[in-house]
Amino acid sequence: MIIDMPTRCTPGRLIHCLSGLRSSGIVLSAIVAVLCGPLPPRDAIAAGEPPTLDWHDVTGWGVEGRAWGDEPRSRYFDRLPAAAEQAVPPAVWKLCRDSAGMAVRFRTDATVIRVRGRLSNASLSLPHMQATGASGIDLYARDGSGRWRWAGVTREPSQDFDAPLVDGMSRDSREYTAYLPLRNGMERLAIGVPAGAAFEGIPPRDRPIVFYGTSITQGGCASRPGAAHVAILGRRLDRPVVNLGFAGNGTMDAAVGPLLARIDACCYVIDCSPNMDAAMIRERAATFLRDLRRARPGVPVVVVEDRLYAQGWLAGWFRHHNDANHAALRTAFASVPQAGMHYVEGDGLLGDDGEGTVDGSHPDDLGFMRLADALEPVLRRALQEESPRATSGAK
Repeated sequence: MIIDMPTRCTPGRLIHCLSGLRSSGIVLSAIVAVLCGPLPPRDAIAAGEPPTLDWHDVTGWGVEGRAWGDEPRSRYFDRLPAAAEQAVPPAVWKLCRDSAGMAVRFRTDATVIRVRGRLSNASLSLPHMQATGASGIDLYARDGSGRWRWAGVTREPSQDFDAPLVDGMSRDSREYTAYLPLRNGMERLAIGVPAGAAFEGIPPRDRPIVFYGTSITQGGCASRPGAAHVAILGRRLDRPVVNLGFAGNGTMDAAVGPLLARIDACCYVIDCSPNMDAAMIRERAATFLRDLRRARPGVPVVVVEDRLYAQGWLAGWFRHHNDANHAALRTAFASVPQAGMHYVEGDGLLGDDGEGTVDGSHPDDLGFMRLADALEPVLRRALQEESPRATSGAK
């Protein structure tokens, strides 16, 4: 058999050309390997790995998503200040060690970006959440139009890591954001770029949007940290965010309210209903919201209803639970002075086709995109009402 081979051989073209050889028993993959050569290693650097890297400790310029200013912390990457340990429930304190919502911002013209550091926990995934989301570092970059676009993620997280995020880039100066793990903590983290590359750490911005809620707020079960709705909204609105989602423990706890009030926020998003039932909402919600309004009267507050369980159309208990939660939260919301208050209904948050969740409860990436789509217009309206410096005596 004579085969007319294209002058410029690629694996795809070669397979097309050799498709007629299937009946002869020749293994096409072997021919491709011989004629086209093996594919490069997954983390190979296009121009060859540089001999040396300059490593930049992220604590040198600061990590966005850490609230309460310079208040002492037990560990740098804790989401709550050290003083909260004796006030909040033990489960909340344990979960504050997860770095959800934290992000490192920097600018570089490097052709290669790596990360190295240590995670707090050797357990890297959850039964319903993969390791890239629970324990990965997720990188975004601004393109020439100023739009944020995904760039790379640590694909095989490990507790001690030295891993590529992206390589083979043109030497153009770009702004980057690296999102930290959603369900693991950080002990240390450094960004590595080739020696001689320009590098500038971008300090954290002031006056974040503060999200307080449940495992959904924390990011379960996004495939990557940047795919959680809190991160999506931060990019879309070009605002810093603080993620105070505590899996299974976002319950409008009385000890958390004063902590929120001490943050110099531009907006609060309260999304606790998935961890509460109607009785708990009736007991806590009105007081929690009223106290927050009193402490921060000029700061808008967005209150979010419970999302619907995806299987609620099949199993009546799920729909009954959602309906009871919604009714209780609406009553509590109506009892609070309405200036600066915004309400988001829960029925359409994850769509109506059941495709927006991993397990009927926690969003997948599609669900998080839908959640961001639902919250974005409300947050834009709320931020237009924000006082330029909405502060109070609360510190």
